[in-house]
Amino acid sequence: MRTALLLVAINTLIYAAAMPSMANPDDWSKIKNITDPYIQGLGKWLVAEHTKMGGIDGLKFQNVLSGKYQIRNGVSYRLVIDAMRPGGSHGTYKGWLLEDVLSNQNTWKVINFSPLD
Repeated sequence: MRTALLLVAINTLIYAAAMPSMANPDDWSKIKNITDPYIQGLGKWLVAEHTKMGGIDGLKFQNVLSGKYQIRNGVSYRLVIDAMRPGGSHGTYKGWLLEDVLSNQNTWKVINFSPLD
């Protein structure tokens, strides 16, 4: 009897180690195709919204350099953006936005936008 219980315990441990674990819902996934026009459009929109909300006037979007996304109550995007400052120098910024895909309107909301440097 003890041998059978020991075998069951060992088999359970082997099974648990061999099976992939469930993904943590708080994990962020890397955006694989960063050049996708949709992703670039999100970055452009973030820069424009930042300016509208009283951010650096004259900041011009260049491109999205990298990003991550998370699906939870909509889709959250964390993007690293290259933008040109009014004087012509480039700056790197981090932007975070939430896309509400649950409604029919697919609205976007800025969570954060700040210099990465």
